[in-house]
Amino acid sequence: MHATTALAPDVAPLLDVRAVCKSFRKPDGDQLVVLENVNLTLRAGEIVGLLGRSGSGKSTLLRVIAGLDSPSSGAIDYLGQAVDGPAAGIAMVFQGFALFPWLTVLENVQLGLEALRLPEAEIRRRSLQAIDLIGLDGFESAYPRELSGGMRQRVGFARALVVHPNILLMDEPFSALDVLTAETLRNDFLDLWGEGQLPIRSVLLVTHNIEEAVQMCDRLLIFSTQPGRVVGEVAIDLPQPRHALDPRFRALIERVYVELTAKPRAEQRVGLKTERFPGTGIGTALTHVSSNLLSGLMEAVSEPPYNGQADLPAIAQSLRMEVDDLFPVAEALQMLRFAEIEGGDIKLTDAGLQFAKADTDERKRLFARHLLTYVPLAAHVRRVLDERASHTAPKSRFCDELEDYMAENAAEQTLRTIISWGRYAEVFAYDDHRQAFSLENPA
Repeated sequence: MHATTALAPDVAPLLDVRAVCKSFRKPDGDQLVVLENVNLTLRAGEIVGLLGRSGSGKSTLLRVIAGLDSPSSGAIDYLGQAVDGPAAGIAMVFQGFALFPWLTVLENVQLGLEALRLPEAEIRRRSLQAIDLIGLDGFESAYPRELSGGMRQRVGFARALVVHPNILLMDEPFSALDVLTAETLRNDFLDLWGEGQLPIRSVLLVTHNIEEAVQMCDRLLIFSTQPGRVVGEVAIDLPQPRHALDPRFRALIERVYVELTAKPRAEQRVGLKTERFPGTGIGTALTHVSSNLLSGLMEAVSEPPYNGQADLPAIAQSLRMEVDDLFPVAEALQMLRFAEIEGGDIKLTDAGLQFAKADTDERKRLFARHLLTYVPLAAHVRRVLDERASHTAPKSRFCDELEDYMAENAAEQTLRTIISWGRYAEVFAYDDHRQAFSLENPA
């Protein structure tokens, strides 16, 4: 089986990404920075994982590396040549399969070779070989609608592999699949990689699944969000095959959780940012988390065997939650001062323990107090409503403000979160038909 290759530092990398930044122009003309000063190398014989929350720019980075988009600044070299468009020898597998529904399996796989203008016999031979390699022999004439999700993703792999790329970029290729199908496809891929049957030299994998990253990769680059930066690197020095119950495997997962929950180094050096709870403003983007999830996590952490403090990997496993599902809940509790997150652990504050033991009415009162005290946008909405004679305000009024700080979709999600929390706490109401906030039924 494949094991991490010991590579001499003087071996030239297949891919060299240097100080790459990527920004997009917002409707108001300002720049939204998605990637900032990203550096990475990819050498022959390794699988490198890019791990981070949604919104950390990982998929954007893959598109830039693939030549499907251009960096705003910085440089990308592939085999010593600058990438200034789609590069021969770099192929990509997408999360959403991206198959043409009117083409058969064989026709979908042949597309990449047809673009290379190879002889028809060679195109057919290599396409059939790729289909057989990924386990779909016999389905050549099937259409995507006739295939399961896992089979469609296998076609996606075959279409990428058929061109014999040096580098395979994988953008969360297993995340749209059910757990068992994803596990089977991962294991099949690793078996083929370990046996040297895949016509590729290196893999760059984007994922938000910590266990998947530790299972597949030789090293992990940890990304922060808003903007995306590489804030840590973890070497995975376990031989393949790797087993989730191996204590060394669990220790690596714990280490990755610690890296993902560590405070950014810049925050550790600056005045008030060294407090337990970093300051926030109305321009803080919020991931939508329901009050039910917030309550459920506090209840779970408050009960035995955790009794108020839990290891994040352990609580994620017991609640069957992925990192992309767990972190927004934990971070929302930290923002609301119901919990602290540090060193891969979540610890309920006194208020969090009080909330977990309280009845419904007391929970609402406690939540309202923390919402208006510690979430500036919620306090801002309530203050505007209090000051207006009509005690109403259109949603657009707050959307316009938020779009000075973030993209339109992030502003929409942030307001959706504030609406949900405000309704639960009964600090303001929202009429979706009129698209307006009001004090019609506050507590």
